[in-house]
Amino acid sequence: MKNLLFPAVIAFSITANAQKPVFTQAKIESARVYNNAAELKHKTTVQIPSGTSEIVITNVANYLNESTVQIGVPKNVTVMSVQFTNAYVEEYDNNQDSPLVKPVKDEIENKEAELKILQNKLYAERGSLEILEENQSMKESQNFSVAELSKLVDFYKNKKIELGNSIDALEKQNRKLQEELTALKGKLTFNQTSAEKTSQGKLIVNVMSSQSGSIPLEVSYLTNQATWQPSYEMRIDKINDPIQMLYKAQVRQNTGIDWKNIKLSLTSGQANQNTIAPELQPWFLDYRNSGLMVTSKSIEGRPNASMIQTLQGQVPGVNISRSNSRKPYDDEYQEVSENPSTLEHYTQINESQLNITFNIDIPYTILSNNKGHSVALKDTQLPATYSYVTIPKLDTNAYLVAKIKNYGDYNILPGEANVIFEGMYVGKTFVNANANEDDLRLSLGKDPNISVSRILISDKSGTKTLSSRKVQDFVYEISVRNNKKENISIVLEDQMPISSNSDIEVTLSDKGGAKLDEEKGKLSWEVNFKSNETKKIRFGYQVKSAKDKNLGI
Repeated sequence: MKNLLFPAVIAFSITANAQKPVFTQAKIESARVYNNAAELKHKTTVQIPSGTSEIVITNVANYLNESTVQIGVPKNVTVMSVQFTNAYVEEYDNNQDSPLVKPVKDEIENKEAELKILQNKLYAERGSLEILEENQSMKESQNFSVAELSKLVDFYKNKKIELGNSIDALEKQNRKLQEELTALKGKLTFNQTSAEKTSQGKLIVNVMSSQSGSIPLEVSYLTNQATWQPSYEMRIDKINDPIQMLYKAQVRQNTGIDWKNIKLSLTSGQANQNTIAPELQPWFLDYRNSGLMVTSKSIEGRPNASMIQTLQGQVPGVNISRSNSRKPYDDEYQEVSENPSTLEHYTQINESQLNITFNIDIPYTILSNNKGHSVALKDTQLPATYSYVTIPKLDTNAYLVAKIKNYGDYNILPGEANVIFEGMYVGKTFVNANANEDDLRLSLGKDPNISVSRILISDKSGTKTLSSRKVQDFVYEISVRNNKKENISIVLEDQMPISSNSDIEVTLSDKGGAKLDEEKGKLSWEVNFKSNETKKIRFGYQVKSAKDKNLGI
């Protein structure tokens, strides 16, 4: 592949002696979607003469990064320049000789001429019928013999039947022609209800060919009008069972092209990201007004990392790829149902040092409407250990938490998850796969079958004064009842205040069997409960302070 850069002025120039542009509509074949963009690949063929030609490739994305455009051509063809536009260009869009427009307009013209002839015939037949009906009076019947009168009646009858049948047939033809004409006009205006959506994007390619004939073109580029985010469905049938995790993706695209039955790949990384390793520069300190000024200067003309990111992908140009022969189109993809139990057979996962790529072997259709389209990727089981957590000082609900060890083996990315517990939808949680912890913790929602309360024991609590010191006692009781049919384990957490003043003394008067984190003042208990069992825990602390000062407790 050879990379060439073309100034915009060359790309826009069209010589006065140039041939009329040759039109071709690109068909999208595949999409590789990143977190911030998508790489689209199209294929098409076009008939060109020998010498120079201007090819207009329609149906590319409405907006794209022109510096990422790649054009694949046979070895006998040289690409001279490429220009992208999504503006209305009268020279191209109104070209009567365009192969995208002219055949449709010619057919409309023929149908309209045929319809005009048909309507003339229908007008004549209806007029004949009116004349026949106006002249069928029998006032002069006495001047006719019986034989002549019989012939006249037969003539009226047969002629009326003949005209009536002819009018019915012509009206039927008229309706059919009107329908065909409406369909053709709809095709001309790219009616979205009957035709695939086409975009306003165009690539205007100037080429030179050593011979005439039909040539294949392969087009690829990056557009920032598409993105994807991972999402999950976590299903837990009962406690201590593995989590049934359906790995999904929410794909959005607004490229202007409907992706219909294409090969889809999803990559966790950023497209067009900076690939140059950063370098530390001298860090200078100086006074500036009332504060310090910190500056970073580049050395030997090297740009710093922020400059590189700003300049990345902003230089207009085009990459040209050559192929010695026409590459065959990808094989047709077999339509299969999205059965979660068989998803792993159709999704290949490739993991590199920088990102994870999901290659999906079944075709997908994603419309250009900027709405989230759910794409099923993988169905797997996550071995997990479960426990309940409650902090009744803040919330008297018990939350089910699952811990997953070695979660890096499952290619889990940060994303939102729907949680279904015991056949019921309980809400959403967030899978924080980037947390620096040995275990992945998933909060699976509240369990209404566990009752928790926390009260201050008034007869054990109170305030008293000793000389110049005030002594305050606080004793709390936490009550937990397991209303579930199975045994459970619950982690209870509470806290005592931490003094930030040497004149204030805080002591734990009743630990209640808790583990104490003295640095944070956190007390925790891990308690096992049988079905329908209730347990109570008491703890207390004492605060001594100056009696003439108030505490913010």
